[in-house]
Amino acid sequence: MKIAILPGDGIGPEIVREARKVLAVLRADGMPIEVEEAPIGGAGYDAAGQPLPEATLALAKAADAVLLGAVGGPRYDVLPRALRPEQGILGIRKALALFANLRPALLYPELASASTLKADVVAGLDIVIVRELTGDIYFGEPRGRRTTASGEREGFDTMRYAEREIARIARVGFETARKRQRRLTSVDKANVLDTSMLWREVVTEVARDYPDVALSHMYVDNAAMQLVRAPKSFDVIVTGNLFGDILSDEASMLAGSIGMLPSASLDAAGKGLYEPIHGSAPDIAGQDRANPLATILSLAMMFRHTFADDGVARRIEDAVRTTLRRGLRTADIAAAGETAVGTAAMGDAVVAALG
Repeated sequence: MKIAILPGDGIGPEIVREARKVLAVLRADGMPIEVEEAPIGGAGYDAAGQPLPEATLALAKAADAVLLGAVGGPRYDVLPRALRPEQGILGIRKALALFANLRPALLYPELASASTLKADVVAGLDIVIVRELTGDIYFGEPRGRRTTASGEREGFDTMRYAEREIARIARVGFETARKRQRRLTSVDKANVLDTSMLWREVVTEVARDYPDVALSHMYVDNAAMQLVRAPKSFDVIVTGNLFGDILSDEASMLAGSIGMLPSASLDAAGKGLYEPIHGSAPDIAGQDRANPLATILSLAMMFRHTFADDGVARRIEDAVRTTLRRGLRTADIAAAGETAVGTAAMGDAVVAALG
């Protein structure tokens, strides 16, 4: 099992360090795990003048799976867009054809008080957002900035989806729903956008191949509202790149903290890049305050989706649950009066719970 580890920037190296402790336990148990690190994002720019150095991309292509920390930091904001850390993530997703992003939002019972919503609204929350990752307005052309004839500055981007792109992510959504409660909500803005009109048409056509899955459609503004009003009404949500980016961050707060949510970005063969959905949090970098659980849970997703080892995935998830039941909390999930532990201590506790 060859795993490329890309710590990135900010808290990235700290949270990845805790995930590596878990991998070390699994290797000691006899699993054939090989790991190799490389820079990406701001670290990639510092090392090679590019947010996605050629050597890093080569390592990612050669690996069976990739574990990513986080990228970005204020000192890189002065760089041209093509050299900013975020381009490293966009670039690796495109180069590895990682078109399907799975973001589960699960509320652990022990963290009900950490959610921003009332406990009775979010108790039992367990949804998955399936986000298309390589199309939409983030990659559409033409795009750029220009000065109009009147001298006014203007920015422009293009929202674009091809039928095949919509169909393949829709199938991921249906397949995911088929393994759960068999309910799929497709989110779009078909009352305004031509792109979304096509999206709705194609998803409806793909639904004919999944008669056992109940399909519903919802406008993105209503979906954003319902995620707060009645989040448990959802099972699986499938949507485009832009809408999925926003809705998955909203869902993260339902689960208590963005530091609790892992993600998987998959290609057509199941190879994946796994990462927490949060950013690099430069304001707390190096302070032993970051929550490593989303990164550790991303490892669980790696073993489930790329290595097809549900047993190991459950072992990691159970270790996280045990750690939470024992009352350990990092600052982002600690309730008033609870003592927070540091990044390393939380990682050590998960390792101890692995047995």
